Amino acid sequence: MLVLAPLDANTLAKLALGLCDNLLTCLFRAWDFSRPVVLAPAMNTLMWDKPATARHLARIWSDVAGREVPADWSLATAEGHFVREAPAIVLVPPQSKRLACGDVGVGAMAEVAGIAEAVRAWAERSAPPG
Repeated sequence: MLVLAPLDANTLAKLALGLCDNLLTCLFRAWDFSRPVVLAPAMNTLMWDKPATARHLARIWSDVAGREVPADWSLATAEGHFVREAPAIVLVPPQSKRLACGDVGVGAMAEVAGIAEAVRAWAERSAPPG
């Protein structure tokens, strides 16, 4: 399992575009998506709300799901699309709170306990019966 937490806007863009100029982006580019990846974005609210963020997540989803992005794709629907159609990617959306820059809004990385729960839940779903 690969856990990218926090996943900043710069790294998200690199992953979506297939750039691999450092160890993490090279690892993601070479990743076997039969194994899970947890994405826990963390960025300023204005960065999170940019259309580019939705496009970058959609590109990753499309590459893994093997099909074009659905018409109802948005940051609000992205987590559900990953769950239903690209379950190897677990998106743990950011939360709303006061950010490091002082702004209040969505963009803060999910609580570590929430990310750990996503890892546990994926492992439990994927465990062989018995």
